[in-house]
Amino acid sequence: MKTLEELVRPNIRALQPYSTARDEYAGGEISTWLDANENPYDNGVNRYPDPHQRELKRRIASLKGVREGQLFLGNGSDEAIDLAYRIFCTPGRDNAVSIAPTYGMYRVAADTNDVELREVPLGKDFSLPTEALLSACDDRTKLLWLCSPNNPTGNAFPTREIERVLRTFEGMVVLDEAYIDFAAEPGFLGRLDEFPNLIILQTLSKAWGMAGLRLGLAFAAEPVAELFARVKYPYNINGPTQAEVAKRLSAKIAPQVEELCRERRRISDALTACPAIERVYPSDANFLLIRTAAPDRLYDALIAAGVIVRNRSRIPGCAGCLRITIGRPEENDRMLQTVQTFRP
Repeated sequence: MKTLEELVRPNIRALQPYSTARDEYAGGEISTWLDANENPYDNGVNRYPDPHQRELKRRIASLKGVREGQLFLGNGSDEAIDLAYRIFCTPGRDNAVSIAPTYGMYRVAADTNDVELREVPLGKDFSLPTEALLSACDDRTKLLWLCSPNNPTGNAFPTREIERVLRTFEGMVVLDEAYIDFAAEPGFLGRLDEFPNLIILQTLSKAWGMAGLRLGLAFAAEPVAELFARVKYPYNINGPTQAEVAKRLSAKIAPQVEELCRERRRISDALTACPAIERVYPSDANFLLIRTAAPDRLYDALIAAGVIVRNRSRIPGCAGCLRITIGRPEENDRMLQTVQTFRP
């Protein structure tokens, strides 16, 4: 890969991060806080939160088996996606490469940052087009986006294909593992030290059930994670979120994940038997992608029954497709009742 000096925007390399009030003293027991123009009357949220999220990072790093310096916490994964463009891609000059179809925020963040995004269609049955992805890169390609398991297709890509991309591409590979807890294979977090050009995104919104708290995780080599910390806004994770996430990390998520995977198999079998469904695609995530001859009409029928799914039929590569999140058994049964009786 290219060196970080070659990949990082010159202005980011020279950036002096904002120094918060609590960054400027070298320790000591402080009991009187007169430095940050805060309201002094304690109501639980009158003080600024820890801008470095030290305690929360300590707990998450221990849980995930990484070093604290390899971890960046963002306001959802979308913050890390945006920061990746801001750190590595000079607007109007550099470009990024992505699979398609995939998570839409890679495109939105690219457009927001005035960065060309080259989308490479997935292969047959949504396979990873490794050679086409690498061929789409040039000297100005700084980022390559992979989502595995992929959204909206649901499939995880073979480890050897991801390895080839990591070993061949000279820029930063961002591997989005938002759905890795539902997959049969473990993902790449345990191999972070093996690939200095790897950035892994994970989330607490899916398996951990914390979507409303908006906390995304990015893992990378220490020098890369430090760049994210340098560029972020100082108080990007508020105090109540830090405290609530820390409290909820002691929960045991395995039983819920196992139940969702069982429901995924049950719903897949049931949908496959439905006359209106042409294809149920294999999934390593907490959702299923299905294809039908009348996606808009089926979507409307589900809405009329009080069930909302995601209509992906207008996304290139997903013609005729709806994406159905796996819910509780009774919610899944409600959805099935409509699909089983629907006729195109």
